Amino acid sequence: MKTLGALLIAVALTGCHEPFIIDTTPPSPPQGVIATALDNAAELRWFRNPEPDVAGYRIWVSDRYDGEYEIIGTTPDVRFVDAGAQNGARVYYAISAYDFDDNESALSMDVVYATPRPEGFGTKLANYRTAPLSAGYDFSTYSVGNYNDDYTDVFFEAVNGRYYLNVWNDSDIQDMGYTNSLYDIAVAPSAGWSPSRSVEAIAGHTYIVWTWDDHFAKVRVREITTQRVTFDWAYQLAKSNPELKRAVPPGGTRQLRQSVLSSSKK
Repeated sequence: MKTLGALLIAVALTGCHEPFIIDTTPPSPPQGVIATALDNAAELRWFRNPEPDVAGYRIWVSDRYDGEYEIIGTTPDVRFVDAGAQNGARVYYAISAYDFDDNESALSMDVVYATPRPEGFGTKLANYRTAPLSAGYDFSTYSVGNYNDDYTDVFFEAVNGRYYLNVWNDSDIQDMGYTNSLYDIAVAPSAGWSPSRSVEAIAGHTYIVWTWDDHFAKVRVREITTQRVTFDWAYQLAKSNPELKRAVPPGGTRQLRQSVLSSSKK
């Protein structure tokens, strides 16, 4: 910290010239910080600081919001990708701003965290009515298989010119509507699940699946034909959302609701 005495010495040395003022004022803490979970990575964005002399930003991480933070990088931009994050591990982030005199702000106060998760693109499922062995998807193993397998989380159906994504009765699914990309939906909903465990599959829509073993996944449909659906997906490895915690039904038995397999779909 510079003192008044040091400032007076600086003024005296300059003689009759303009006094040299040393900037010791730090920028304000960055605001509007958000984190988006990616596959073994997290993308951070925030608002640009209002101070004109801000030179850049430092990115800090911790394993808890009120813990000790360590620096992992710097950037002159208002975007940063933490490529060192690991799938299934929650990380808390904070941002500081520094100016050209290396005065640094306090850490941002937003509660910001991300839990990176695996994702996949261009996955194809067949219509279970004509090709049941390749109609189901298991997020935990990233694999296509039998729609009726014990570990299948979601499966595809085409019937009477309409298309459906179905889950078993120990799981849930919800249509989140049209999205521009897989990343538009960042958080699983707390209500609004389909009571029939079946939703109409529509190209461009994103769907949230709440799996039988208490994980969340999202699926964005890219293309649909009478024979198959093509989608992108992301799957959360961590069971870390307590307000959405659920219990597996006793016995864990799987029985599909009659409305899913019924030929009454029009």
